[in-house]
Amino acid sequence: MNKVRRESLEKISITIEDLKSDIEALRDEEQEYIDNMPENLQSSEKHDMAENAVSSMDSAIDSLDEALSSIGEAAS
Repeated sequence: MNKVRRESLEKISITIEDLKSDIEALRDEEQEYIDNMPENLQSSEKHDMAENAVSSMDSAIDSLDEALSSIGEAAS
């Protein structure tokens, strides 16, 4: 791989890292919301939706990690 394409992949990796960081922050906020949810809402639809959101964000983070790994392999 030439230098130009390797630099392009590095820029993409940085963008993905930034996106991953943003998703992690949102996931942490949503988890804090769940952790501080009043007891009477812990069995509610709101609680379930929040848990699903955290799970989905975890999956997105895992996918971004896989993408970063693949990009790293391609650039080496």
